[in-house]
Amino acid sequence: MDSQKEALQRIISTLANKNDEIQNFIDTLNQTLRGVQENSSNILSELDEEFDSLYSILDDVKESMINSIKQEQARKSHELQNQLSQCNNALENSEELLEFATRSLDIKEPEDFSKAARQIKDRVTMASAFRLSLKPKVSDSMTHLMVDFSQERQMLQTLKFLPVPKAPEIDPVECLVADNSVTVAWRMPEEDNKIDHFILEYRKTNFDGLPRVKDERCWEIIDNIKGTEYILSGLKFDSKYMNFRVRACNKAVAGEYSDPVTLETKALNFSLDNSSSHLNLKVEDTLVEWDPTGGKGQESKIKGKENKGSVHVTSLKKHTRSGTPSPKRTSVGSRPPAVRGSRDRFTGESYTVLGQLSFYDANSKQLLYSFKTKFTQPVLPGFMVWCGGLSLSTGMQVPSAVRTLQKSENGMTGSASSLNNVTQ
Repeated sequence: MDSQKEALQRIISTLANKNDEIQNFIDTLNQTLRGVQENSSNILSELDEEFDSLYSILDDVKESMINSIKQEQARKSHELQNQLSQCNNALENSEELLEFATRSLDIKEPEDFSKAARQIKDRVTMASAFRLSLKPKVSDSMTHLMVDFSQERQMLQTLKFLPVPKAPEIDPVECLVADNSVTVAWRMPEEDNKIDHFILEYRKTNFDGLPRVKDERCWEIIDNIKGTEYILSGLKFDSKYMNFRVRACNKAVAGEYSDPVTLETKALNFSLDNSSSHLNLKVEDTLVEWDPTGGKGQESKIKGKENKGSVHVTSLKKHTRSGTPSPKRTSVGSRPPAVRGSRDRFTGESYTVLGQLSFYDANSKQLLYSFKTKFTQPVLPGFMVWCGGLSLSTGMQVPSAVRTLQKSENGMTGSASSLNNVTQ
């Protein structure tokens, strides 16, 4: 009976996990379908914009050429009109002189004839008809403004969609999670000398495997990566995993995302406990504040700060208005032994200290001090409150410089497990 129940429980668990995977895949398919529709609409809009741009350029070029033709026509017409006017005036004067000369032939008096002949000779000498160029100043040819767009037409006929870079491949073997940083490495399935840069996206999650559509965290973007490796530093591993994906870009278009890779980010998360703090401290998940009138038993006056709802950051602010100094020694751990020894004092795992307790600088990885004694109870962190501010970050990984062989509850080595980050 018990064995059958256990077997049925395993079947139920397997079916539940499979149903969860299928639901996640359905959500992914629905999101992909919406993405296809949305992206198709966007691409059509971009295509319209590109062709409208081409049309606009062609219209501008056409208008410019039309103006050139009209200006050339106006220039030549003006030259020919001036020449035509000059010729008409010269012809009119010449015809008048011809008529006068013809009449002069009928003059009988020698003196009058001689006078008329001199006048005709002087007028002929000055006549504009004999100074005119009887050749058009401009030709009627407009062939220098002719066009041949055969090459451009062929070029337009070759318009096609741009080649898209292939999706990169993230190499999990080359990826490293250490010292509050993640090194992500990838490669291209084939050489592509047109790739200009890469885009890396990541997000934190508590689910192993493929990214979940309904995961509340959004993708963080790192653009313009020139190499095939990137180091994310200064991280706080406040989630169990991180999803990564990368895409390649050329000068005009970005390729498909790589298959997402999930890396484990071992972390220890805890929050301060109000019951074990000093009587004059008001302790919330996001705030610790000194209150000389007695913080306990009062309603908290300070509500959600910028990290509201997070149990991973606790900040202490100084009250300059009250003028009341903090006590000389105020420790979160200054409670009765029964409280100090409680495993539940901090909401997180407890680490057992065997022959030695060492403190390291989280930035320089240098050893600060080591205590060698026999610890009979779990060692819990305590924080002294003093004038100024205190910033506490949790979920930080053990620095790789700490070479311990301590085993955590999941069987991993201490260098791959997580510790708390001390005050900043």
